[in-house]
Amino acid sequence: MSIAKPARLSALTLAIIAAVTMQTATANMPTNPNAKPVTAAVRSADTDQLIIRFRDNANATAVDKVLKRMRSEQRETFAYTKTTANKADVFRFNKRKNKADWDKLSSWLKQMPEVEYVEPDYVLTTMAEATPALPNDAYLSYQWPLLDALSGIRADQAWGYTTGAGSVVAVIDTGVLPHQDLLPNLLPGYDMIGDTFVANDGNGRDADATDPGDYVLANECGNTSNINSSWHGTHVTGTIAAAGNNAEGIAGVAYNAKALPVRALGKCGGYTSDIAAAVIWAAGGSVSGAPLNPNPARVINLSLGGASSCGTTMQNAINTARSKNAVVVVAAGNSNTDASQSSPANCSGVITVAATGKDGGKAYYSNYGNVVDLAAPGGSMNTGTANGILSTLNTGTQLASADTYSYYQGTSMATPHVAGVAALMLAANPALTPDQVESALKASARSFPQTCNGCGAGLLDANAAVQAALGTQQPPPPPAPTDPYAVLKDTLVKQRDLWRAQNIVNYSYVLEQKTGTSTALRWKLTVKAGVVVAGINLANNRTLSSRDLKAQGKTIEQVFSSIETAITNKYAVINASYEASLGYPTSALLDKSTSTNRDDVSLKASGVTKL
Repeated sequence: MSIAKPARLSALTLAIIAAVTMQTATANMPTNPNAKPVTAAVRSADTDQLIIRFRDNANATAVDKVLKRMRSEQRETFAYTKTTANKADVFRFNKRKNKADWDKLSSWLKQMPEVEYVEPDYVLTTMAEATPALPNDAYLSYQWPLLDALSGIRADQAWGYTTGAGSVVAVIDTGVLPHQDLLPNLLPGYDMIGDTFVANDGNGRDADATDPGDYVLANECGNTSNINSSWHGTHVTGTIAAAGNNAEGIAGVAYNAKALPVRALGKCGGYTSDIAAAVIWAAGGSVSGAPLNPNPARVINLSLGGASSCGTTMQNAINTARSKNAVVVVAAGNSNTDASQSSPANCSGVITVAATGKDGGKAYYSNYGNVVDLAAPGGSMNTGTANGILSTLNTGTQLASADTYSYYQGTSMATPHVAGVAALMLAANPALTPDQVESALKASARSFPQTCNGCGAGLLDANAAVQAALGTQQPPPPPAPTDPYAVLKDTLVKQRDLWRAQNIVNYSYVLEQKTGTSTALRWKLTVKAGVVVAGINLANNRTLSSRDLKAQGKTIEQVFSSIETAITNKYAVINASYEASLGYPTSALLDKSTSTNRDDVSLKASGVTKL
């Protein structure tokens, strides 16, 4: 529903949220190079925002009524925050709630006919794991994930064919710092964080994707102690596109590709609505209030997640990115549990990545399961600091200080290896579709040298993937499918034109209608000048009240409109029949969702008599 801003504030309902945060505690370089990595516990956190999508046919008055009932009956205090790219609305409550409270309120909202869907604006966080450390020297020889013949991705072999020039990879994360090893490949990005507390930079959305630090002080975000800035986005970006052949630091997997930083994670994580907006913007889609991205990404890296289902808001964003030919690569998660419980790893159309350790087997923290597509090196610092993933970082504990390189581990670190290889593939063959990239990555993955149950098709192999990309021929485009809704709409328009050609404005007819499990109505209605003016209930031959006529009486034109609304909103079931000579609908079955038995509507019209 699109409403002008002043009306929107009074026409929207609240935001229920059950947020799950996965906070990774990271610290700066330990003075003891043999210090053991620290694994952060997964922490569940509540949230204070809800995403509501009102139906397009719900007017401002009807939605405002829902708001008022929410305030009076549910005793909620809330305020409108923003509208998503999918025309859903985000609301913030005066306090955070636990999951049980949000579920109860969500169930109440879903009963409202004006509401299409409602879902929590989950807070997602980085998928990094453990403590960074600094080796004596930071060069390519320390990057076992790229070079190790047993457990690495064999990037050096792929570099003989391509180093990623021409590819753009979006890193949706905490932002990025102007590290000397990243600057040659950094594009101007965007800060998509709307909340100033989360943003931690003094403002909301803007064109500055610089990471101001995501440090957390004691008693913030449910933590009892201080947590240093992670510089997570800088580390992830280095794995993908740190400059190569510059005699400094490390080399990215696609070291001549361009990195597009899009900031969506900040203090305590990031809201799904901001992350979804970042996905759309990164791919070149339109986001209200933000300029179009001049450098659309063909690959989008999401080293983030939270314990939740894949909501409509995130899935719609992924669908939009894929429609713009972007490959979406997502971390499986670090809870050593089934990745189907982690979003966006469980969304459709993404490449979900598990993590392997230095030995090539499943990393002890990595999620697993049927939604995982393949695995890549994520590090295993429980067996030694240098068995983590070395990448670009900063020495600052809260605010940025000096460039450095450090080890991290996690599915956050595995994911950019896959994103980097996807960039190599697209540089070698830009005609590849997202589905072809995924298929080639999985088909070219090699067997794990150690056990990795639930880790997908195999271990990422950059060289084999590039060879597959070079050998993949673009198939001829399939014939355009027939859109069944377009056929239904075309039939309706033709029949409605036939009806209107009769110019019958005064008539009577019998209308039978039934909604869900309610009792069926059978009324004889009288219509004059296009308005229902009288009616009889044929079940008892009683005259219908003006209230009944106004609430449920329909003209033939309104029956047409009911069918058209179902077509426009793409109901799951639409069956309509029309009278041959006059064109009016004789019957219609309209079912929004076959999963319930309360939202189907049946309409029958007969006995049209001109008055």
